Amino acid sequence: MKRKLSLLLVLTLLIGMLTLTGCGGPGGKNLIGVAMPTQSLQRWNQDGENMKKELEAKGYQVDLQFANNDVNLQIQQLENMISKGCKVLVIASIDGSSLTDVLKKAAEQKIKVIAYDRLIMQTENVDYYATFDNFKVGVLQGTYIEEALGLKEGKGPYNIELFAGSPDDNNAYFFNGGAMSILQPYIDNGQLVVLSGQTEFEKIAIPAWTSATAQARMDNLITAYYSGGAKLDAVLSPNDSLAIGIVASLDSNGYGTADKPYPVLTGQDCDKPNVKAMIEGKQSMSVFKDTRTLAKQVVTMVDAILQGKEVPVNDTETYNNGVKNVPSYLCEPVFADKNNYKELLIDSGYYKMEDIQ
Repeated sequence: MKRKLSLLLVLTLLIGMLTLTGCGGPGGKNLIGVAMPTQSLQRWNQDGENMKKELEAKGYQVDLQFANNDVNLQIQQLENMISKGCKVLVIASIDGSSLTDVLKKAAEQKIKVIAYDRLIMQTENVDYYATFDNFKVGVLQGTYIEEALGLKEGKGPYNIELFAGSPDDNNAYFFNGGAMSILQPYIDNGQLVVLSGQTEFEKIAIPAWTSATAQARMDNLITAYYSGGAKLDAVLSPNDSLAIGIVASLDSNGYGTADKPYPVLTGQDCDKPNVKAMIEGKQSMSVFKDTRTLAKQVVTMVDAILQGKEVPVNDTETYNNGVKNVPSYLCEPVFADKNNYKELLIDSGYYKMEDIQ
């Protein structure tokens, strides 16, 4: 009887150990850490949930964490993921230059790192980068303004104000560079006029991509340069969180009438409030980056890493993080406006119609 009890105890302990160290448990080969910057923006909620859904569908266990735009919290979350034994970390960083020390710890544990949408800077310990073609995002925005104003046909001059994203987000420089590759020649030849004179990235950047800061800056620009009757024809906004703040400023300053029509206004992410704004004619366009596409691509990369296969990349030269060129996979962005949003967003199942009404 005692021998049977001893055998039963040994079996119980073995099962417990297998549960802890097997495929599905902490420290197991299938544990993937996903670190997202915040839940305060719709897009990061969608990115995180899409990633979790796609990874779990493949049989992985997922530790999904949001860091409230708190760099120290994100570092703590990554340290916990390393302690749990995650085999791959997928990281959308808050500050792309702040993770050097924690990623050194990951490398010591042979944990592979995929930078998600935002490049992780100043470290050799980032293995891959998955994102959309961020320069092309800016090109789409600049081209939309170019076509909406008829700049190719020589029309103008038109007044434009420029906004850029957060200085601690490497993508912000690519968005701005892409847009200005289209717009700068028209500024140089006088078809586009920046009445404020504010064109340098440092002057037009909005820290943390904050809507309220964008709204305040737009208020200041209108008061200083457009209150005397000058017409505002276009605003370059690199994403939707800035655009929704700009829309709020335009509304509060009396835009949206026959005498003061809304300017051409760009965006990115197709957030629900912004799609509504497009339908209402307050925002002109938004670049659509289907996070389902990016999530699927990252899952493919995770699979390849864990199976020891060649990881798919399509760019090895563009994204240098200050230490090395990071092998990257760039997904294709497209633009949405009131003419095609149904096809892109509703028919594809990304949103339901009631989401944007």
